[in-house]
Amino acid sequence: MRRAFAALVVACALVACGGDSEREPAGFRRDPAPNVGDFSLPDIAAGGREQPFRAEPGGLLVVYFGYTNCPDVCPTTLADLRAALDRIDGAERVDPAMVTVDPDRDTAVLADYVVGFFDRGHALATDDPGRLAQVAAPFGVTYEVTEGDDGDVSVSHTPWLYAVDDEGVLVMTWPFGTKVDDLAADLEMLLEDVA
Repeated sequence: MRRAFAALVVACALVACGGDSEREPAGFRRDPAPNVGDFSLPDIAAGGREQPFRAEPGGLLVVYFGYTNCPDVCPTTLADLRAALDRIDGAERVDPAMVTVDPDRDTAVLADYVVGFFDRGHALATDDPGRLAQVAAPFGVTYEVTEGDDGDVSVSHTPWLYAVDDEGVLVMTWPFGTKVDDLAADLEMLLEDVA
C-alpha cells in the first residue's frame, strides 16, 4: 500500500512539473520572422551615429515607434518597459530604442526624452520620410502625422514594442497594454534564447 501511495505521489509531482506548466509568452512571434538588421537610423543620443536594428551579441534591442508629444500611450509603454527591465536579471543586455514618427517636432528633444526613461536608450530619428517608411514597414508599423487647419498636429501610430536579436531578427512583438510582469518574463525567456 505504501508503495502504491509513493508511486501516486511521484506521478502527481511529475505531472505538476511537466511541460504543460510552461507559460505561454505574452508577446507574439511572426512566421516568418522579419529580419530588420540591415536597416539603421541615426541615434540622436549618440551624436547622430547610425544605429542598426540589431542587438549587441547575446543581447536584445527593444524598439518602440512613437512621439514625444504623446499624452499617454507612449510614456506608459516606455515606463512599463523600464519597470520590466528593473525586474529582470540581465537587463544590461537589453538596449531600448525609440524611433520617432514625428521627426519635425521630436528630433531636437528626442535624446532627452528617451534618456529620461533609459540611461542607455537609443533615440532614433530621420528627416527623410521615405527612409522612415522603409524602416517601419518590416516591423508592421503604421503611422500618420497630420496638421489641422488650426495648426494642431495629430499623430496616430502602432503602439507596440518589438524585440530584435543579435542577428537582426524580430523575435517578439508585444501589443500595448501588456502587463509589466508578463513583459519581464518574456524578456528573460528571450535573453535565455540569445545567450
